Amino acid sequence: MGTIGWPELLIVLAVVLLIFGVGRIARVGGELGKGVSAFREGLKDEKQTTAEKEAAEKQNDLTGGPTL
Repeated sequence: MGTIGWPELLIVLAVVLLIFGVGRIARVGGELGKGVSAFREGLKDEKQTTAEKEAAEKQNDLTGGPTL
């Protein structure tokens, strides 16, 4: 028993293509890509929200009260 190499991966890919077909694999790949894009967008939005909260807290510390 060893590690899986390129020839074995190619055989697995060929079997998957035979079982599911190119159309279904392409559709799943597209959905996976959309999911990754949505995840990245969510992370970017979270970073922006966190930065805005930190800026507001810093402003509160400087002025001594909340900003409106």
